[in-house]
This record gives sequence, structure tokens and C-alpha cells, in this order.
Amino acid sequence: MGKDVIIACDFDSAEKTFAFLDKFTGKKPFVKIGMELYYAEGPSIVREIKKRGHKIFLDLKLHDIPNTVKKSMAVLSRLDVDMTNLHAAGTKRMMEAAIEGLTRPDGTRPMLIAVTQLTSTDQESMENDLLIHEPIDKVVMHYAHNAMEAGLDGVVCSPLEAGKVHDTCGKSFVTVTPGVRFADGDIGDQKRVMTPAEAKKIGSDYIVVGRPITAAADPVAAYERCVAEFVD
Repeated sequence: MGKDVIIACDFDSAEKTFAFLDKFTGKKPFVKIGMELYYAEGPSIVREIKKRGHKIFLDLKLHDIPNTVKKSMAVLSRLDVDMTNLHAAGTKRMMEAAIEGLTRPDGTRPMLIAVTQLTSTDQESMENDLLIHEPIDKVVMHYAHNAMEAGLDGVVCSPLEAGKVHDTCGKSFVTVTPGVRFADGDIGDQKRVMTPAEAKKIGSDYIVVGRPITAAADPVAAYERCVAEFVD
């Protein structure tokens, strides 16, 4: 499994999305379609971006009763995305149901990963807001282990936790890590962050990068910088 940089296309319209993607006349980057864009444009945006030759991580973070998640994943599997996700907090039963729904009649399916704790969550907010008083590292590892036991391919986690996830769940268990910023960049509202080079060193398999690329004066150059630091 090769490492890759995933660009978070956090736009609110197809027009803005394609204006951005049109800048990439060479290599077609792996892109993430999140709630904002998907809710604005619906499944048609997924089909169009896929038609343009991009790999797609559909980031909708499903979290509901097992049967609802199973049926929803069955619908998403028909969009031919490469990766999608759910919240590990939904329990092992929900994650197992998601795998069932996502698996097509021919046995193939997109990669399925679980969100452990959002990168905007820190120990204080986890304790005060969620009433979870275990150390955040322990919570993340427990959720990751549950995801592995449920048959998922990996987790979304902070790059600070990627190495520990591999120690807990094995090297083949995929880590997809947002919260990546250049050393000379603004960390925005993320609290647990790391540079692409640091994420590579600690063992992240995929990094998700949004504003450092999408808001850059030269997005293609920023993307290529990410690839140079993380992949090459």
C-alpha cells in the first residue's frame, strides 16, 4: 500500500470545486468530498469527479443505528468511491453492519475507515463535553481496535496517534490523518497537528490536507510540496 496525499475539497458548490480541480492539469490528486460539498451538490458531484479520473474519499462520517448505516452504505457503494467512513463510537455492531452494506454482490467494496476522535477534540473537551475520562490516547486505541475487530480497513486519527495505531492494530491497518499543516502555516481550528514530513516519519498512510492547499496562492505547488514531503 502506497502513501498518498488526499486534498480536502471543502467547497460549497460544484462551480468552486471544478475551478479548483481544473488547476491540476497533470496528476489527478486523490480528493476528499465532505459533508459541505456532498450536501450542496448530492451524489452527482461524486460521479463527475470520479469521471475526471480522481480517487475519492467520501467523508460523511455515518453514525446511526446499524440497520440504517447498512442501508446507507449499500447506496454509497454504488457511487464507486475509493474510501468512505463512519464514527467508531457507533459500536462494533454498527461497523459490522456497515461492512455488510458496503460490500457489493461481487464481493468488492470501497475501503472503510472509522473516525476515532476528531482532530478538534482534546482531552479537556472530551472530558467536559463527552464525559469520557480516560486518556485520549487510550480512547483512540480502543476505538481503533474495535474497528479492526469489526473488519474495517483502518481509522481516521490524528497524526500524533498513527504510530500507536499501527503498534496496536498492525502495520496493514490503515491510518488516514487530517490535522496536517506545513511548518510555516496556520493551524486554524485544529488542535492536534503535524507537518507532512513528521506524519511520514511517524507512520501515517494517508494525510488529508485542506486549507494549506486549497487556500494557497498556488494550490498545485502546495500539493506538490505535500507530496514531496510525505510521499517522495
